[in-house]
Amino acid sequence: MNPIDALFSVGEKLIDRIWPDPAQRAEQLYKLEQLKQSGDLAELQAHVQLLTGQMEINKIEASHKSLFVAGWRPFIGWCCGVSLAYVGILEPLLRFIAKMYGYEGEFPIIDTTLTMQVLLGMLGLGVMRTREKEKGVHKDALK
Repeated sequence: MNPIDALFSVGEKLIDRIWPDPAQRAEQLYKLEQLKQSGDLAELQAHVQLLTGQMEINKIEASHKSLFVAGWRPFIGWCCGVSLAYVGILEPLLRFIAKMYGYEGEFPIIDTTLTMQVLLGMLGLGVMRTREKEKGVHKDALK
């Protein structure tokens, strides 16, 4: 239970002790619930404003001419793609060919845990964008 919910729980207990009349108690509990909901709505509104601001920053970054600002997404995609290609295609093929010629050494092992998480997240966002375009709700259709 978070601190705010605990505080409201204490408030409910106090209302039960202070107002013995059920009608007055119900009225005070209703006021407390309204206060709680308005706080929840204010928190939600603040979160939405924060996300909206981040979307604006992302748009500005994406439209920037500098590769160091606008190019980070493609860079991450290429890094993940290269590591996946090495682990899934290049390393097994090279190991097979090397073993055929008698090579007994080790090949570098890349831990793809993090890169696969990032790659799958990026692919998921790409699929979402494609579905938006198919349904006609992409950015250009909102103008």
